[in-house]
Amino acid sequence: MNTYPRARKQSGAYMAGYAYDVHPYVLMNYNEALLLERMLKAASSDDERVYYLGHALENLRGTFFRQAMFAEFERRIHAAVDAGQSLTAEQLSKDYCALLKRYHGVAEGVISIDDNYCVEWAYIPHFYSSFYVYQYATAIAASSLSAERVVNGERGALERYLDLLRAGGSNDPYELVKAAGVELASPAPYQSLVARMNRIMDEIETILARRG
Repeated sequence: MNTYPRARKQSGAYMAGYAYDVHPYVLMNYNEALLLERMLKAASSDDERVYYLGHALENLRGTFFRQAMFAEFERRIHAAVDAGQSLTAEQLSKDYCALLKRYHGVAEGVISIDDNYCVEWAYIPHFYSSFYVYQYATAIAASSLSAERVVNGERGALERYLDLLRAGGSNDPYELVKAAGVELASPAPYQSLVARMNRIMDEIETILARRG
């Protein structure tokens, strides 16, 4: 493991599996959900708490909400090809725009989105790795439920989480997570993550309300 931040280290969790004759390295940082709980307890001001909470909320939006949207777009692309349809930039932009507006509640008046964003699909490299983006959403949902159980002091939760880390790549990821007590084919991990987002927003609103 290459856990600690250092100069020129990439920010994601990348595995250099192309290196020969050496054990592959995974560049990763601590589980953000557990780190957030620690930092909130140690925070010395409301400004600091809002910073941590806002950062966590944006991370959940980008890793779960946005990646789920990406996955739906990708599924549409492959379904069109499987049906013998031609892919054009115009159609891709139309499909992406519809998802972008639906996911962000444009029709409900939640937000307005400039049509220039409809071509965003064109610069997202993940779409060139078939059915990759959904893994962001499922992984963060699994970690959210695991972290919730650890924070709540559920018996055996911490050991199951540590066993998952110890397992490395010894089995299919779905089976490893299932053995750790998280069934990704059930609603539980996704409900846990949505509840987590709501709690974070509630905490932010409570802090802002104190300021009048």
